[in-house]
Amino acid sequence: MTNSIEDLAKAKAFFVIGSNTTEQHPVIGAMVKRAVRKGAKLIVADPRRIELARLATLHLKQQPGSDIALLNGLCHVIIQEDLYDKEFVAQRTEGFAEMKATVEKYTPEFVASITGVPAADVVQAARLYATARPAAILYAMGITQHTSGHATVLAIANLAMLCGNIGVEGGGVNPLRGQNNVQGACDMGALPDVFPGYQKVASPEARAKFAQAWAVLSSKFQVPSSADDVERETWNVEHGTWHVERETWNMERGTWHLELPAKPGLTVVEMMNAAHAGQLKAMYIMGENPMMTDPDLQHVEEALQALDFLVVQDIFLTETAALADVILPGAAFAEKDGTFSNTERRVQLVRKAVEPPGEARADWQIIAEIARRLQGSGQGWEFASPAAIMEEAAGVTPQYGGIRHYRLEKSGLQWPCPTLEHPGTKILHREKFTRGLGKFSAVEAIPPAELPDADYPLVLTTGRRLQHYHTGSMTRRV
Repeated sequence: MTNSIEDLAKAKAFFVIGSNTTEQHPVIGAMVKRAVRKGAKLIVADPRRIELARLATLHLKQQPGSDIALLNGLCHVIIQEDLYDKEFVAQRTEGFAEMKATVEKYTPEFVASITGVPAADVVQAARLYATARPAAILYAMGITQHTSGHATVLAIANLAMLCGNIGVEGGGVNPLRGQNNVQGACDMGALPDVFPGYQKVASPEARAKFAQAWAVLSSKFQVPSSADDVERETWNVEHGTWHVERETWNMERGTWHLELPAKPGLTVVEMMNAAHAGQLKAMYIMGENPMMTDPDLQHVEEALQALDFLVVQDIFLTETAALADVILPGAAFAEKDGTFSNTERRVQLVRKAVEPPGEARADWQIIAEIARRLQGSGQGWEFASPAAIMEEAAGVTPQYGGIRHYRLEKSGLQWPCPTLEHPGTKILHREKFTRGLGKFSAVEAIPPAELPDADYPLVLTTGRRLQHYHTGSMTRRV
């Protein structure tokens, strides 16, 4: 979220799209309902009549997969009726002309033909969002779990910047994350194309930084007599071929320097496809149940069974764990110390209340033990506690630079928090964007990957129930 949860109370209007907020994020949903009862306007864009739609000033029931057309239509009306924030656009953004040219054809009538939303409702929604400032946008996995999810997020950013609703109290673009620590996992680099702190693996500077921070001497190598490169062979998953990478000896520091990969890794879908094709041989799954969450479960099951080796680390024997060669019992939230970073970028302490049962351990302990055994020594993995891990994370992650466990004892801190004296950041982009100027994107509507036809005339759109959480590994046991 660019803004804080408590800041939502200051919004004069809400635009909720792709989020069944009261079911997915009930605390935030309650805040939205409270604000609406106090006079805030509410626009809900959802094919289904969710609970918030009953309170909405306007409910836009767009066809599934037509979100970009709807968003472009709102921008079209706001520009045509001269309702946009000219000062903000001129001083703090770039790319406006290209975006304007793109949305020019998205008239209310054209948008209605794509989305099924009446043209008059498109106009009314645009006027509501543009005139009731500040206005907050809330979205969730109804936007991101889609073939055009990335482009739709860009279209959402266009709408917010167009009306100057970035960097202000009560405004913002606020993605509501799917689990208690999805934000923290992404912050720490659990994505295929970034290191911790969203530093791109494609960046030579980022690779050099992390290579230096993580370099250790492996006991399986002897110190060479010169600084000559030592070749090693590695398997190329994508092409199914062997190629040579380089390990080099740093004579000055006396350490091995490993060339970190410049190419992003595989996404979850790509992993399953690679496993199914026999190109991926082993998989280590932690706290995830793809046998319930991924599309085309028959394909997923065949992919997992095609692996030579599958390790699953979880607190329950899930459908995925049942296929594993090795199951590593993890500790639940109340059985370990550490931090969770929530949807508003707030890093909060988690304190162990009870000991984990049996052989279960905290995830970090399991990972460190595996690394020590693979490496043949403990060098670089001598962490005594989660607090020590946070120290290392803070040293390489600028947003977390000032975050330490002792600072979190009283209350959480919102990143970016670059120094030990910094109080945390409640609202992002107040003075300027991270990249300098906010960039408008020329985004065209993208049809869904699958459309109804004579053989399959219906569209399935799934949603969340308050009574069940994600795959139901816990709640289906009640």
